[in-house]
Amino acid sequence: MGLGDVEKVAADTGFSGVIWVDRDGEIEFAKAYGLANRTYRVPNTVDTRFGIASGSKGFTALAVLSLVRDGVLKLETTARSLLGKDLPLIADDVTVEHLLTHTSGIGDYLDEEVESDITEYVVGAVHELTTTEAFLPLLDGHPTKFRAGERFSYCNGGFVVLALLAERASGAGYHELVRERVLRPAGMTRTDFLRSDELPADAAVGYLPLDGVDRSNIFHLPVLATGDGGIHTTAADISAFWRAFFAGEIVDSVAEIVRPRRDVPEESMRYGLGFWLHETTDTVILVGYDAGASFKSTHDPRTGITRTVLSNTSPGAWPIARALAR
Repeated sequence: MGLGDVEKVAADTGFSGVIWVDRDGEIEFAKAYGLANRTYRVPNTVDTRFGIASGSKGFTALAVLSLVRDGVLKLETTARSLLGKDLPLIADDVTVEHLLTHTSGIGDYLDEEVESDITEYVVGAVHELTTTEAFLPLLDGHPTKFRAGERFSYCNGGFVVLALLAERASGAGYHELVRERVLRPAGMTRTDFLRSDELPADAAVGYLPLDGVDRSNIFHLPVLATGDGGIHTTAADISAFWRAFFAGEIVDSVAEIVRPRRDVPEESMRYGLGFWLHETTDTVILVGYDAGASFKSTHDPRTGITRTVLSNTSPGAWPIARALAR
């Protein structure tokens, strides 16, 4: 399928977002579609910033792994050693590595094995969720699902716990850890944690259908993203990220991070340390899906090709991503 066919899919689906393809930073295709703000009829551009939901779990992983590199944490560090009396239902043997690989078995505040429609899930008091510590009541009270290391089960709460452990081990806030240890070395100058209730003019509002009307996602997501996702970024910054990551400019343990730790046949993928991996090739993948946001970016280190789709609707990215993959 050629890029002309991808454009046809975009037209047929009413795609809202950005499609970007480059090879080693040289743009082969970059185009924006739809509106960033439907109330004021503001169009998306290739420079628009989009929330990428779980796409930023990879950034959380790298912030944590940079602390491992510096000896502040270890993969074997137990969550309990830093949680103290908080979150008592997290088992004593759950480690940083278990959390990074979605094998911790801890109960999840947003369990995607249970929630069939992400747009129906609403977090209470989203305006209060401005810090990682503020998530503690949400994370608490969820029984263990299985013994640590037993199997893979995608866990949003596990990455909030990782952010919490990183904060307590380093003494620095999660947002600053990601800015200093991931965004800055990657040259991601237009990526940041934006409050949903004061989005700047260059950021897309996320939309989802509610009662037959498209409304913004402001009541569906935490007002400020934390470890399990939600940062805002651009297609160009994602491209810069992949190049910096594979050049070892963020952490030098790239081979270990992208080494397959678990097969995930139900997703037709594998998983490393905070990153999805193609089922059979070396391609590394970031994916995000939430109310009013969908995102997929793949990078093939052998060819240098990056394919990125960002959308400010829940389903928007998927038909485009499938077309690009073909």
